Amino acid sequence: MGMTVKQLSEKMKDIDFAMLATQTGGGAIASRPMSNNREVEYDGDAWFFTEERSLMASDIEANPEVNLSYQGKSGLLGMRPLFIAIEGRAVLVRDKAQYAEHWTKGLERWWPEGIDTPGLVLIKVSGQRAHYWDGEDEGELLLGQ
Repeated sequence: MGMTVKQLSEKMKDIDFAMLATQTGGGAIASRPMSNNREVEYDGDAWFFTEERSLMASDIEANPEVNLSYQGKSGLLGMRPLFIAIEGRAVLVRDKAQYAEHWTKGLERWWPEGIDTPGLVLIKVSGQRAHYWDGEDEGELLLGQ
C-alpha cells in the first residue's frame, strides 16, 4: 500500500540524526551527521544549522544536489529497521528570522550565542524524492510536487 508523507514524517520523529551527503569540489561524496531535531515535523523540507566556513556550506554552494539518509531503531522480531533516503536540493539561508523559526534549545550546545552566532547559516534541503524501507514495506514518494 505505501506510506504518505505524513506517515513518513511520524516515523522520522523517532530518529535522532540524519547523514547529509554532498559532493565535494573534487567530485568525492562527503557525509556528515546532522541533528534531525525531533520537534520538527517533516513536510518535504529539512532544516539544519552549520557554520558558513564549513566545507559542507561550500559544497552546497558549488553543487546543491544532496542526499539525506536516516536509519530508525532495530526492527521488531528480526525485521529490518526503517531506512529512508531522500534526494534533494539544498540552499544556504542567511536570514535571522528563519534562524529563529527553526532554532531549538538543544542547539545552544554547539552555538552558545544562539541565532546571533557569527557565521551561522541554515541549510534548507527541499526533498524531491524519498525512498523508504520499513520492515517488509518499501516504496518511493515524490516530494514537493
